[in-house]
Amino acid sequence: MGRAFEARKQSKMKRWGKMAKLFTRIGKDIVIAVKAGGPNPESNARLRVIMQNAKGANMPKDRIEAAIKRATDKDTSSYEEIVYEGYGPYKVAILVETSTDNINRTVGNVRSYITRSGGTLGTSGLLNFIFERKAVFRVAAEGVNVEELEFDLIDFGAEEVFQDENEITITTEFEDFGRMQKALEDKGLNIISSEFERFCTTYKEVSAEQEAEVQKLIDKLEEDDDVNAVYHNMAPREEA
Repeated sequence: MGRAFEARKQSKMKRWGKMAKLFTRIGKDIVIAVKAGGPNPESNARLRVIMQNAKGANMPKDRIEAAIKRATDKDTSSYEEIVYEGYGPYKVAILVETSTDNINRTVGNVRSYITRSGGTLGTSGLLNFIFERKAVFRVAAEGVNVEELEFDLIDFGAEEVFQDENEITITTEFEDFGRMQKALEDKGLNIISSEFERFCTTYKEVSAEQEAEVQKLIDKLEEDDDVNAVYHNMAPREEA
């Protein structure tokens, strides 16, 4: 696993650290899914996945149901998913995933945060050579043989299968999300979450002082209500 795993783990912990923020994001995802495919999870695969993630995040059932009901109201605003890319201080790559009902507000805020830190906001696709988008599934490890599972899932696009504490993580190419989701459901596995994440292909080495400065920008971005996730390519610092 090595450096890539540690970087992803640190990034994940940072992104999902605030439960209220996570529930807000899931609520937006539900609205987007219902507006696009209806409120029935049996016929709306995207909604089914989001409800699965909500359950894995311990989001209360009544809150999930309320979000679905709210999304069916024609007066409820829809959200657009937009990705912003650029560079923060010391040429650290910054990719920001957002969902917003006001694009002008969101792009204005993101640009302000980045430029005030000494960075620059770039064009779409600017960081394609630094970040790869992958499908990531997490299933409960209890009663599952990791080696056997990895062998079974190779034909469905599994690239990496490993256990971390009580969870097994499976990664696939972006395009293999649907068939891997179905394979895990058919096997009756307890799926904790299934989503898309960004993976670094190259890392930027920075000093501890530089890292702290870049982290201030990341914190500011993550505090914004329109921001779902922030990715960067700072190399993970080894624990003392």
